[in-house]
Amino acid sequence: MASGVLTQSDLQGSLPLVSRGKVRDIYKIDDQTLLFVTTDRISCHDVILARGIPNKGALLSLITVHWFEILSAAIPGLRTHFLTLDLPEQIPVNVRAQYQNRSMQVRKLEVFQIEAIVRGYITGSAWASYRKDGTVCGIPIQPGLKESEAFPDGPIYTPSTKAAVGHKDENIHPEKAKEIIGARYAERIEELALSLYRHAAAYAHERGIIIADTKFEFGLDKETDEVVLVDEVLTPDNSRFWPADRYKIGESPPSFDKQLLRDWLTTQGLAGKEGVTVPDEVVAKTEEIYKEAFERLTGRTWSATLADKAI
Repeated sequence: MASGVLTQSDLQGSLPLVSRGKVRDIYKIDDQTLLFVTTDRISCHDVILARGIPNKGALLSLITVHWFEILSAAIPGLRTHFLTLDLPEQIPVNVRAQYQNRSMQVRKLEVFQIEAIVRGYITGSAWASYRKDGTVCGIPIQPGLKESEAFPDGPIYTPSTKAAVGHKDENIHPEKAKEIIGARYAERIEELALSLYRHAAAYAHERGIIIADTKFEFGLDKETDEVVLVDEVLTPDNSRFWPADRYKIGESPPSFDKQLLRDWLTTQGLAGKEGVTVPDEVVAKTEEIYKEAFERLTGRTWSATLADKAI
């Protein structure tokens, strides 16, 4: 795959553009199939930054496909929307290298309008809410917990609404999710999300990573009436990864994710502002963090992966 940064794809001469998200551009291949292109865009505090992170799109895509394989083997009956990393024939030869490894063909499904957030440890907005009133997303939590402590009764499910680009998601109580998408689907999503988290957390812990929290998205296969795992899965963009050897209760550990970028924006007074240009050293360090997460989770070096998947 060619190196460099791709912050916006341009395949409309080959495939119709369906939508652009914070990170992904989605194209129509046919009536049943979509192409997800994961760009190098990065968003923090619900704002897309002016600079992208080199190789980020490919790292996210390949981590996601790795998790699809691991979790499909671990959870009987789990279905995902993933079809292949192969590029569709419509993409011209002269740009294929730019899109290889960052693109995946997926089944077109109706996506549920909630995000399935699972929290194994009390941190971030959950910690702030707990300190305020002893609850997380309206769920009462045992008193006396310290920052970054594991929830004593196991991971909790705290869904949120799905906001449009430029708007903020809203944390909601699980009962509210039932009102939005229906009780049967909401209960199945909660069941799947918790199971996915437990399997993933155990797998990651063996590789020196604690998954503090994450979010999943699901779609509906209308032909079979099944809930299907879709979109990005357990990456540094949608999860909070901590190095297990630096974890301490009562402290906020460093993260294998975009926390470095969030912290820089906050210290510079730029959190939530449009048009921010991130300095070279922060971009480079963020790329290295993403690569380290990939290598720990997959057991493969990034250079070897690119050589193996080159076209």
